[in-house]
Amino acid sequence: METSVDHENIVKKKALKRMQNNALGLLGIAVLLFVVAVYFKIPMLQAFSEAAMVGGIADWFAVVALFRHPLGIPIWHTAIIPTKKNEIGENLGNFVSEEFLNREKLEIKIEEFNFATKAAEWLSQEENANKIATVVAVNIIPGILKTIKDEDVKRFIQVQFKEKLEAINFGDWVALALEPLQKGNVKDELLTNVLNVMSTELANNKDLIRKKVKASTPFLSFGLADKSITEGVFNGLADFLNEAKHPGSAIRLKIDEYVYNFLDKVKHSEEMREKINTVILNFAGKKEVQDYVNGIWDEIKRSISADLEKGEESSIQNNISGLIQGFGNGLKEDTVMIDKINNFIKNDLLSMLLNNKKVIGDLISSTVKSWDGKEVSEKLELEIGKDLQYIRINGTLVGGLIGLVIYAVEWTFHYFAV
Repeated sequence: METSVDHENIVKKKALKRMQNNALGLLGIAVLLFVVAVYFKIPMLQAFSEAAMVGGIADWFAVVALFRHPLGIPIWHTAIIPTKKNEIGENLGNFVSEEFLNREKLEIKIEEFNFATKAAEWLSQEENANKIATVVAVNIIPGILKTIKDEDVKRFIQVQFKEKLEAINFGDWVALALEPLQKGNVKDELLTNVLNVMSTELANNKDLIRKKVKASTPFLSFGLADKSITEGVFNGLADFLNEAKHPGSAIRLKIDEYVYNFLDKVKHSEEMREKINTVILNFAGKKEVQDYVNGIWDEIKRSISADLEKGEESSIQNNISGLIQGFGNGLKEDTVMIDKINNFIKNDLLSMLLNNKKVIGDLISSTVKSWDGKEVSEKLELEIGKDLQYIRINGTLVGGLIGLVIYAVEWTFHYFAV
């Protein structure tokens, strides 16, 4: 599959080849003019074409000698770039570290540039914020989701879930939550509401009670005892609940005593708290709960992927864009933060850069040294070779003009000498 870099290199190769053909064609014209001048005995044209050929060939040699041996002949001081690659890298590293990484020059440039203001202005523009958001939504987030293994994430969630649960004392939480029930009328109101709900459910399920009783009575009773037993059970439960609703009843007092003792145990008994913790942790350890926890990551990943597939309508992408744009707008209005960022770049970041300028120079030098000489030569020729062909073209034309000048001087000298 052809990448954008490959396509760009193909375009550059075509442009280089076209300029090489132009320079070669001009040299060919000079040769043709030389043949014509010699055949028809035209001295001025011969002088022009001879000098043009010399200039074109000399500059061809000079340009080619930068990248390779002309005609493959290992002439001294040719193929300069591949053979002098290490020296070039050393000099480039020294130049960058000594000339470019200069505090006085960089401080002036940083102050003139005002990085924070320009960055804030750039980020506040919707088009730029959308570009960054698109890169994040299209490349970074999907890349992270593909890189992360689901098993590792699920294991991490399980470990964190377990550790966080074990660190919580649910007994204290339950005691704290139930403490208000021991004060005021909260407990009585809650208990009354529970009893009312139970009475309502009892009335609504009278037929169910009858069916249960019928299923439990002997077959030989022929259903004669079902109705009386059902009525007895139903009325007994209803009377119990109705009596329990009255705060002063013996049943209510007994229930109050039980609730009070339970709350007191939860509040003061370490054993009771440990039992509560054990019950909750055992529940959290059940397979159904673990499967649910594992499904959280699957659901999160599925939701993110589905949203990102919406493209420009993605809420994640639009929110990222909005955050970036909002940050840019906020930064533009915050002069204090702009000064802090610029001062950080000017002082801290620049100092760190300058303190390591030798390391940077050595890095450049070692990087260039590690390159293959032939490959470096080919890449450089691809980048600057097109422009260097103008040297060949100019050499041919300027050489021809100088040939005319020399011919004119020589002719003038002979004319007046005669």
